[in-house]
Amino acid sequence: MSICVPLPILTNSHDAVPVPPSTLPEKEQTLYDCVLEHFSAADYTLPSINQEGAALTVDEKFWLSYECLLRYLRATNWNADAAIKRLEDTLKWRREFGIYDKITPEYVEPEARNGKAFIFGCDTHGRPAICMSPSKLSAEESFRTIQFIIWMVERAVDLMGPGVETLAALADYAGNTRNPSFGMVRTIVDIVQTHYPERLGLVLIAHLPWLLNTFFKLLMAFMDPYTRQKLVFNPVINENGVFRTTADAEVWEAQADNTSRVFEPDQLIQEGWNGTQPFVYSHDVYWEALVTLCEERRSKMVAAWHCMGGKVGIKEWDVKVAVKDETIKGIDGE
Repeated sequence: MSICVPLPILTNSHDAVPVPPSTLPEKEQTLYDCVLEHFSAADYTLPSINQEGAALTVDEKFWLSYECLLRYLRATNWNADAAIKRLEDTLKWRREFGIYDKITPEYVEPEARNGKAFIFGCDTHGRPAICMSPSKLSAEESFRTIQFIIWMVERAVDLMGPGVETLAALADYAGNTRNPSFGMVRTIVDIVQTHYPERLGLVLIAHLPWLLNTFFKLLMAFMDPYTRQKLVFNPVINENGVFRTTADAEVWEAQADNTSRVFEPDQLIQEGWNGTQPFVYSHDVYWEALVTLCEERRSKMVAAWHCMGGKVGIKEWDVKVAVKDETIKGIDGE
């Protein structure tokens, strides 16, 4: 029997029990405190913004979590001033792009109808997976398609369990011999690299025909080394799951070593990925289920965040654990 809805959120990864953020070394803690103090100031306003709307919104304070500040610090090699500048650039970009208001489920839904991208399953590190069918992407550049893909990234973030900060992306090129718009894909790559640092954990590109090798060679020239190292072309797909290389698959065969496997069969769809889930994209069923799942989860996380003080620097770990364990009264809307 086919299933047409996302899998439940994983609260534990397959290969390890999630652990809370570790204590920072003294130097890194000092740099973090500097960034936190900057954004926590009572009179803080975003620079170069009309003063009437320059104060941080509730959504922006929620986004500026402990882990978020650390992601930007690591991305700038622990340069506090550079991290602050980059965070402010992203805060302004999120407003301009319409993350909190314009890019709604209703706005991007037309792009979702053909199943070009959907969230389904998690890898062995508990990372939510965005599954994409490049053959369903337009060869012409479409800004709404870009908005839709970024909306999907935001929803994958909503579905990350405790201790998970990155997502996985799966692209199946089976039966596809044409490129999507180069400009469109490059724009998406630029947005992810600039405004979602350390959010991309793994990209699997399966059944890639040699005719498209040039497309990716050109695209990789615009990727930073961190992004390039996340790409895996033509991974091994068999009855045991998905593996980066033949050597990893052989290790698993010999030792059942889950660290060598990136996806288990029960987290994969059958079509293209040889999984055990008989998933069929039925838009009318899937879309409502995904939107409801994400909205309910985000509502609970925001409620937990408010109960913890509702300020910049609260740990995503604490919020997600509270939602998972239902340890804070009121996060279920009671």
